[in-house]
Amino acid sequence: MSTEPEAAAEETADAVGPGPGAPGTTDGPDAAHNGSAAAAHDGAETTTARDGAETAARSGAPSGPTGGTTAAPGDSAAEAGVGASAEEAGTGEATTDGTDTGTGTDAPDGSPAAAGEKSEAEAELAAQRVERERIERRKAERQGPVDAGAKLSGTAADLLAAVRAVESGEKPVAPVFGAPEPARRPAPEPARQPRPAASAEPAAAPGGPAPETVQAVRRVLAEGGAPETLAPQTAALLGEGAEGALRADPWQLLRVTGVRPEQADGFARALLGAECGPDDERRGRAVTVWLLEQAALAGHTALELPRLTETLARRGVPDPDAAVQSTLAEGEALAFQDALEEPGGRAESASRGTQDTGEEGAADGEERPVRVLVGLERYALAEESLADGLARLVNSAPKQDGSAADWEQAAAAARGSAAELIRAVAGHGLVLHTGGEASLAEPAALLRTARALGLRAWAAAHGPLGRDRFAALLDTSSEPAEPSSAEPARTGPAAVALAGLLSGAEGPGRDAEGTLDLDLLVVLDAPQLDVESAALLAESLPDGARLVLAGDPAVLWSAGPGRVFADLLAARVCPQVASRRPDPGPLGELVSGIGIGELGQVEAPGKEVVIVPVREAAEAVHRTVQLVADSVPRAIGVPAEDTQVITPGHGGAAGTRALNAALKERLNPGPGRFGGFDPGDRVAYSPAPGRTLPGRVTKAEADGLHLACAGETVVVPRDRVEQSVRHGWALTAHQAVGGRWPAVVVVLPGDAAQSLSRPWVYTAFGRAARHLSVVHGVEQALPRAVAEVPAKPRTTRLPVLLAPQVPTDA
Repeated sequence: MSTEPEAAAEETADAVGPGPGAPGTTDGPDAAHNGSAAAAHDGAETTTARDGAETAARSGAPSGPTGGTTAAPGDSAAEAGVGASAEEAGTGEATTDGTDTGTGTDAPDGSPAAAGEKSEAEAELAAQRVERERIERRKAERQGPVDAGAKLSGTAADLLAAVRAVESGEKPVAPVFGAPEPARRPAPEPARQPRPAASAEPAAAPGGPAPETVQAVRRVLAEGGAPETLAPQTAALLGEGAEGALRADPWQLLRVTGVRPEQADGFARALLGAECGPDDERRGRAVTVWLLEQAALAGHTALELPRLTETLARRGVPDPDAAVQSTLAEGEALAFQDALEEPGGRAESASRGTQDTGEEGAADGEERPVRVLVGLERYALAEESLADGLARLVNSAPKQDGSAADWEQAAAAARGSAAELIRAVAGHGLVLHTGGEASLAEPAALLRTARALGLRAWAAAHGPLGRDRFAALLDTSSEPAEPSSAEPARTGPAAVALAGLLSGAEGPGRDAEGTLDLDLLVVLDAPQLDVESAALLAESLPDGARLVLAGDPAVLWSAGPGRVFADLLAARVCPQVASRRPDPGPLGELVSGIGIGELGQVEAPGKEVVIVPVREAAEAVHRTVQLVADSVPRAIGVPAEDTQVITPGHGGAAGTRALNAALKERLNPGPGRFGGFDPGDRVAYSPAPGRTLPGRVTKAEADGLHLACAGETVVVPRDRVEQSVRHGWALTAHQAVGGRWPAVVVVLPGDAAQSLSRPWVYTAFGRAARHLSVVHGVEQALPRAVAEVPAKPRTTRLPVLLAPQVPTDA
């Protein structure tokens, strides 16, 4: 599961969001983003401060699923069930590492960077460093770009010339940059992938910046009026020469998480005095990179050039085109020319498409229109690596494990779309599977079939909750495969968490060549894959392996940039199997209707869906506590520890912070001696950006806060508690993705109306297995969001990159 960022202002959505109909742009659920205190949905411009502000809901009967039970405001709610939901509120959110973000233009985060201990999160990061090194080596082997966009003129033509010069390693022409191109920074040395020990005890902490370096940075920060507590983070980012780097370029401070341009400007003015100005080339580069980072937090892997320059102008950069060109020249970003898709044709990357077609393009005598994209190198290279890996799976024959007759016999024994899935996997290296919660039975049938045929088959879920739920499904499934092969069936656990699989903490491990030691991998919760995780996964698969990406396309998408699953579905480069298994009961009917934009009437004779109307945030908090602690346990039979509260945002009078405080006071009161926590507290632990593990505090000792998360013991060091652990009785929908609870209470305060969308409602409502209560204060905003507010688009290059690599008849 992943955490959510703050909502962006309209200015941000307009400035950073992609244009309509652009190739490589797909419509889907709202973005969830990684670790910035100023994260925003659509690229992070200014944010709207709502934290702590209570917005009263309008009077009148709220709208919701008309078939559910409605509890009057004065009722005890003991006999009331629940039903309804909304999108992210524009209140403060948490960063992906679990830290609360502020609202508005908060001052830079004053908390020091946690040194951390060698953990699963660091194992993931080390694995990603290895992957990026592989990506950079492959990019270096590519041929230079070919001529394209010759009919462009003016600034766009100048920028394309600069792109070609930078990508080919030549010096750019004087009219473009006016200075020689500096050498590109060398890629970091590859690190051997760590294999965490089975012990729950954390490894020794890695070395951080030297104390003298931190102290020197502290002095510079104090001189510039910035919080001295930023010193450890800044020193870690800029290295041993951090003091000199800050004095030479004060806008380097903008690289620190949570610092915003206006704050970096103030720091630069204090250090540079009269020398500081808005037209400073250093400022232009820093703001350009910052905007690209904010766009990545919003889910974009790149931005179109016109939108980037428009946003730079709004940020007070006098010459946006020069700022972009300088950023490209310094190697801090990359630019791409993607051919626009023509009716009936496929989009191609202009920098690669002509390579694939030889001299045909030149013979045509006409240049195809292109769009110019600018993006951060890490995401651009990850997307290219992912496209290469997926093309390898699509275009290569899978390893022949089991005879065709055995696969067909297994498919014949299965039912419905499960049989289609088995047949598709038998003959293809990459298969997509879509469906709701009930459809998980089909990947389970596939996994049992493959293991019965002797394949090394594994399933990887987004987190431990999904892993354990799928493992239980494998144990209780009623569709055993009966292959005729003499190959002995494989037994033992077959479900892991994806992060554990990639880091080596779970699963089959890796072979001598560094690839995963398996023949078939089924990735559940596939919409949660961002481009970096997906690239690492694709690169880790051995030749001849089969990959199945399975998930519900209607849920909220990944916390990180990209929309891998949606892009693959749109590209149609491999077989796609749509499950025909509907989710059962009133909850299944309600959620299925939301998925197609209808908040319809459902009959709920067992109080599966109940609406609790409220008029103000304080009442919403009161009724939520009443439901969790009293009404749902008494009327439905689900104890408080099995009930999850979901609300759109962290801030505000009815956000997760307010709800968790009220629920703790009722369910586990205590002094909170260890960073606000007591033994027995329900928590949400974020070991790495984009991941949230629900758990419970077991004890607090000198080594840190001890948690029980999905049956595993986790020790969070003292210096990481504040930024990676929060109370977890109430979560946001992004944090709850991948989880499922017997009872769910969805809280929709009045100030959440503007943040609601169909994917948010679908995701929040879909977390309930037996009972859904909706504390409803948004009136008509709920049905309007379901009917009229689709997912916000993300700009990605994956469809364009896949087009020339996959055969036309694929």
